[in-house]
Amino acid sequence: MTNRVLVFYGSYRADRVGIRLADYIVARLRERGDDVELVDAKSVGLPILDRMYKEYAPGKAPENMRRLAEMIRAADAFVFVTGEYNWGVQPGLKNLTDHFLEEWFWRPAAIASYSAGRISGARAALSWHGTLSEMGMVVISSTLAVGPIAEALSPDGSPSGETGQILDRSFTRFADDLAWWAEAAKLQRTRKHPPY
Repeated sequence: MTNRVLVFYGSYRADRVGIRLADYIVARLRERGDDVELVDAKSVGLPILDRMYKEYAPGKAPENMRRLAEMIRAADAFVFVTGEYNWGVQPGLKNLTDHFLEEWFWRPAAIASYSAGRISGARAALSWHGTLSEMGMVVISSTLAVGPIAEALSPDGSPSGETGQILDRSFTRFADDLAWWAEAAKLQRTRKHPPY
């Protein structure tokens, strides 16, 4: 079964190494037959949150926000690729997610974290777990944690060294878990309208 998966990436830095992990996930999910699109918060360019999408009058939201809302509603699952900034989440990715709410409901989300060091963004991943749950997503139990990111993935997103091999071995369970929840949620949405 093909799933429509959006992979979100949130760094705004000039020299973004974490994009390697986003590219790796997109490529691997496509190999599995999923319909996958990368959503780069920097490219989308939403303003600092002032008004959520739902707070605009119909037809008055900025075009980039409207397009993204449609993409989110059409997706079966999400992957959030996050770095760790001072033990916290990336502000660019958090800002993007906060523009929406109901659009996220009743679908699974997976977290893939990274850092330049050995902690692999684990503290940011923990923060994201609660945030995504609060926003109406089912956060799957499988995660990816990659660090040091520059040693695990080459600039083209190919696994390298021992850390890259560990990532490659971990990916199958991560993707299987996401697919199971995506298919379960998709089936349930056809059987019964969500309660809110």
